[in-house]
Amino acid sequence: MSAGLFPLARAALEAAHDDGRTLAFWWRDDDARRPTAPLMRLLALRRAAGVPLALAVIPDGVEAELAKTLADEDSVAVLLHGWRHANHASEGQKRAEFGDHRPISVMLDEAAAGHAALAGLFPGRFLPAFVPPWNRIGEGVRTGLAEAGARGLSTFGRTTLAEPHRLNTHLDLMNWREARGLAPAEADRLLAAEIDHRLNGGGDGEPIGLLSHHLQHDEAAWTLLDALLDFLAPQPEVVWPPVPALFDLPLTGGIGEAGTRADRSETKC
Repeated sequence: MSAGLFPLARAALEAAHDDGRTLAFWWRDDDARRPTAPLMRLLALRRAAGVPLALAVIPDGVEAELAKTLADEDSVAVLLHGWRHANHASEGQKRAEFGDHRPISVMLDEAAAGHAALAGLFPGRFLPAFVPPWNRIGEGVRTGLAEAGARGLSTFGRTTLAEPHRLNTHLDLMNWREARGLAPAEADRLLAAEIDHRLNGGGDGEPIGLLSHHLQHDEAAWTLLDALLDFLAPQPEVVWPPVPALFDLPLTGGIGEAGTRADRSETKC
């Protein structure tokens, strides 16, 4: 059974049960643009587990077929994943598309254009929350996101300050240094630490976020994702609220909806 792979997390959830506590979880997957075999596999796992999914979609080059693929996926919300997922950091710096490497106005124009593209393509499914590629965002562009229509924000790691419409992920299924799926023992250790953190009063009730990258998964990552969902989904101490409720934002979208920047049509690509 999958529970046998996660003894530390299982013990932490038992402690939550003994304390009468429940823990909120959520799941974000990054880098969608079009229907692919890995995406189909991801959606099948979601349906089997019966949990919601936040799909971070790259707007530049997004294909209309993706909207058709998601048409019957009632528990999948679409989030705005940057613009092109292009690295603009200098050599030797950590990769970032929306860091401190370009004029803020250019980046906000791109965010507004991305908002307009996804809102038009995914009516009633688009959530105006921004997911910066590589989970990195400069302070200047972050404070201006609402101007581009993106009221929400999601990156990686525990948040230090309570921010409205902010929802982070905490357990990345990939070991990026070795370009492979995370080992179950390491995932167990990290997951248990997140649970214990909340049971001990940390995180201010922040939901625990799983992070996957369907296009980058090897079989180890797929096996880990399957096992984690199989382990967590049926636990009585675990709840999976709808993604819009966690961000405290409504689903939106429709033809003609756009970001709020007046000069968005002048976006330089």
